[in-house]
Amino acid sequence: MKLFLDCEFTQLNRETKLISLALVPEVGEEFYVELMDTYRVEDCSDFVIQNVLPQLDLNRYGKSLASAQAAVKSYLDSFETQLEVCSDAPNWDWVFFCLLAGSAHEWPSHVINEPTNLIHLYRDLEGNDLGDVDLPELPHHALLDAKLLADLYQQLRDNQS
Repeated sequence: MKLFLDCEFTQLNRETKLISLALVPEVGEEFYVELMDTYRVEDCSDFVIQNVLPQLDLNRYGKSLASAQAAVKSYLDSFETQLEVCSDAPNWDWVFFCLLAGSAHEWPSHVINEPTNLIHLYRDLEGNDLGDVDLPELPHHALLDAKLLADLYQQLRDNQS
């Protein structure tokens, strides 16, 4: 089963820190967490301060890093099938997924240990493959973005059938 991954983080550089992470399966319950102890506002780019932070709901979704790691492990353990993690930005998102999912010693055996790059899946599409698929701008909210990625994948799959 595919899990669609999206993350929000402080900035686009190697010092970036995780803000939020979402996993949306093809079928079933989604997962979303906002980190409370991995970054400070001062770590964030102006773009993130203006577009990402205002969308957070730490009272509802906020967790410490340790609690988020336990929650991700529990979520992944709830699946009995092999999981393929898919992202449109795996060079960024995968590192954060690994931070929460487990070290090499504790990696969930049913999770494929490398991401699927959705951009590679979509790059060979012809214009008519898209059909009536609407390509909205991502809202820069990990859960909403992951839902959009899952919906786009499903629509494209349906159009190719």
